[in-house]
Amino acid sequence: MTDEFVSDLDVYVRAVLAKKALRPIVLDVRDLTSVADAFIICSGQSNRQVMAIADAIQKDLKIKKILPLSVEGAGEGHWVLLDYGHVIIHVFYDPIRSFYDLEGLWMDAKRVNTLSMRYSEGQHRKSGVADDSR
Repeated sequence: MTDEFVSDLDVYVRAVLAKKALRPIVLDVRDLTSVADAFIICSGQSNRQVMAIADAIQKDLKIKKILPLSVEGAGEGHWVLLDYGHVIIHVFYDPIRSFYDLEGLWMDAKRVNTLSMRYSEGQHRKSGVADDSR
């Protein structure tokens, strides 16, 4: 895994973390599919939070001139898929995330830990907040 690849993904991870998405995980799927290079999976505790996370991700990335190719599921807030071409972001309502278990489905994918993820985990430990991102 190259530093450039991980650095590129961190732009997307920062957008995901900005709205306090739960249990973010980044999967390197380059060797497993031609659909994308990476999947970012996260969740919210309500349909409303899922929609807020997805909306915030789009706004943050748009400022950086990164626009999605497509957005699916934004109306219901159960599973919003943001397709940025080489990166696909899945924002789930937490029970729906458990039901579909993409992490299990893509268990052969390498897990990526970006700088922002490491920083976020460190901040949780310092503040005494339980880290439920694993």
